[in-house]
Amino acid sequence: MENIIYSDGELKLLDQTLLPCREEYITPKTKEDYFYAIKALQVRGAPAIGIFAAYAMALLPDDKVELKDYLDSARPTAVNLSWATERMLKAYRDGKNLIDEAKKIHNEDREMCRKISEYGLSLLNDGDGVLTHCNAGALAASSYGTGLGPLLLGKERGYNFHVYCDETRPLLQGARLTSYELEKAGIDVTLICDNMASLVMKQGKINAVLVGTDRIAANGDIANKIGTSGAAILAKYYGIPFYVLGPYSTIDYSCSCGDEIVIEERSGDEIKNMWYEKPMALKETKCYNPAFDITDHSLISAIITDRGIVKPPFDINLERIKDND
Repeated sequence: MENIIYSDGELKLLDQTLLPCREEYITPKTKEDYFYAIKALQVRGAPAIGIFAAYAMALLPDDKVELKDYLDSARPTAVNLSWATERMLKAYRDGKNLIDEAKKIHNEDREMCRKISEYGLSLLNDGDGVLTHCNAGALAASSYGTGLGPLLLGKERGYNFHVYCDETRPLLQGARLTSYELEKAGIDVTLICDNMASLVMKQGKINAVLVGTDRIAANGDIANKIGTSGAAILAKYYGIPFYVLGPYSTIDYSCSCGDEIVIEERSGDEIKNMWYEKPMALKETKCYNPAFDITDHSLISAIITDRGIVKPPFDINLERIKDND
């Protein structure tokens, strides 16, 4: 499934806000188009945002320093966004061909996804029940994706998994995107409400939890879709391994712990109005809608990156893979 397609000087983006009912590609032209696509979640998932921003830096004629700052402000929690724009800015200053650099980032992401999928699959067994939260498949990256990568690769190799997919309120990315991707891949998937995760764990239906991430702090704390920390707490209670999958570029070594991660707060309309024919709460009812929460490193069994499987203590072992940079 290709969500970002570059051809003959034009970029096409699969609009994820229309899934699963409509598969429609849009073609951004201006910096405002690119900003809106990131902010409004037409493109989402840390790796995919980075790829998309790289092409924006290459294709738009705007001042590159100002463009980087502008794009970075669209989703401040997603470290891949600023990572990609910084790399493109350096390429610009070094006189490199920016389209070639953006293509390189895109191709590197495909290889990264394959490596993460291989490492993640080594932790699973045929027949496992797996819980997912949010969406971290090809729609959120390229190729196999991150959190869903082991499942998609395993399917290709004859593994049979049963996936319980959290809907992930309020944007319903699990319902609209994860279940969509898994159904398309022919994987046995059951959609559940977020608050049902404890019950399926208690019933012994879950052998592992797989999640992606938008940012990894130097101590192993992660930022991911709101509700991830709740799934991690449940997994810890029931003795189920909780695996975080993400590219090496998602590790923010300048961020010592999760307390330093800026959590994006989004409009309350996403809770009351989005996806509904009529409002689900009174107009005057206040809403609190953080896009992310922080999962403490003590709840994580392993962090799987394209550089391998990192186990606790994360502050030491994440530093070790940095030394290979």
